[in-house]
This record gives sequence, C-alpha cells and structure tokens, in this order.
Amino acid sequence: MALLVFSSIGNHSRSRITGLLLCLFYLVLAGGLTVSSSAASSSSSSSSSSPFDVVWDVAYPNLGKDVTKRIVIRVHPEWAPLGAARFRELAEKNFYKGTRFFRVVPNFVAQIGIHGNPDVSKQWRDNKIQDDPAVPNISNKRGTVTFAKSGENTRTTQLFINFSDNGNLDSMGFPPFGEVVEGMDAVDAINQEYGESPQQGMIQEQGSRYLKTKFPKLTYVKTTSISTSLTSTSEESSPASGKDEDDL
Repeated sequence: MALLVFSSIGNHSRSRITGLLLCLFYLVLAGGLTVSSSAASSSSSSSSSSPFDVVWDVAYPNLGKDVTKRIVIRVHPEWAPLGAARFRELAEKNFYKGTRFFRVVPNFVAQIGIHGNPDVSKQWRDNKIQDDPAVPNISNKRGTVTFAKSGENTRTTQLFINFSDNGNLDSMGFPPFGEVVEGMDAVDAINQEYGESPQQGMIQEQGSRYLKTKFPKLTYVKTTSISTSLTSTSEESSPASGKDEDDL
C-alpha cells in the first residue's frame, strides 16, 4: 500500500519526500554515531580512572646474588590523576626496570626513578607534569607511593615509597598516587646502608655505571609488569619489554 501511494504522487512532491527521508536517515545515522562515540569516550574514561597494579620483582645484591622479592603497587587514579597517568606511562615503557633505590632514609622513604641509561634519563628530565591537588583523607601513610619533586609542577620520573606515616608531606604538595598492597616486607628490606650518599647529578650523568661501581649493593627493580585484574599474583599481567638490567 505504501508503495502504491508513493507512486501516485507527482514528481515534485516525490522529490521533496525523498529529500525529507534522506535528511531523516542522516539524522538517525548521526545520532547513532554520536551515541557510539559517547560510549567509546565513556569506556576510555572509565579505563583511565580504574585502579591497576604494577608489579616489581626486586633484587637485593646485599642479601645474595639470586635473592628477589615482589612489590605490588596498586595505583588509584582518583587520588592523583596526573601522577597515576605518568606512572602508567613509565610502567608501559618499562622505565623502572634496572633502576635502583638510590636514596633510602630509614623510617622515612625509599626513593627511586633515575634511569640507568643517561640518554633515557635526559629524555625525561624536562618532561614535567603539573601538580595534582590534594584529596581529602588521602595521606602519605606507610606504604603509599608518591612522586618526588623539586618545586611546583616539576614531577618527572622519581618517586618514593613511604616507610612510615609521613602526613607532613601532604601539605607540601606530595599527593600519593598508589599504595603497596603486597610486599611491604620487601620494601622494608630495601638496602639502607648507603643512605643518601649516591649523588643524583652523577647518576644523571653516568647512570648505572656510577652506581654499580660506587654502590654495588643497592636494591634495584629486576622485572616489571602491569595488571588490571587487581590480583597480587598478576596472572593477567602484561610484561613490559626492554633491556635486561645488566645492559643498563
């Protein structure tokens, strides 16, 4: 019946109806695309704001050649979105593999984050991110992980794990972005014998060569992986690729 009615209409009217139908078709199509785009955007946003785990297998030369322990860092993007995004970027690039805990202050922090290859370190030195605002009830408690910085908006790659509750850092612009959910015993075992002796300038200039020569027993990250399954065993983790530690 619809076809018969349409065929009885004049050419001019038929053209107008055809045009209207085409307009309606494109509006529906555009609406569908908008919905799909919004859904994709929502999915991406949800992914970027979801917690994830970064797993470090850590070597302890001071305890023995083959001694390793595991540290699992759970990242909470809602605590510090920019810091969490930077940490994920670094983890995906395998940045921390082979890096050493070069500053270890008992009852305070263990600091890491200067790459063993000076060329790589140089690439990140000026790649700074803006500060994240403090979030109520999120504090530098024992086991939280926070980016180090030298002033406003100067965070790059260096971070520290809190040995103790260091709430005094909260008002100084050091928002945690994650927490150790497995392996605080491994954190407590980080070699403290060199304290703050390693010089950051020399690490930046000479990398692992300087640290291996002057401070051979520093604790270092041997392997890294990322997991979105939030399981401490990281069964669904994605191992990061890169050079072995001895190549740095």
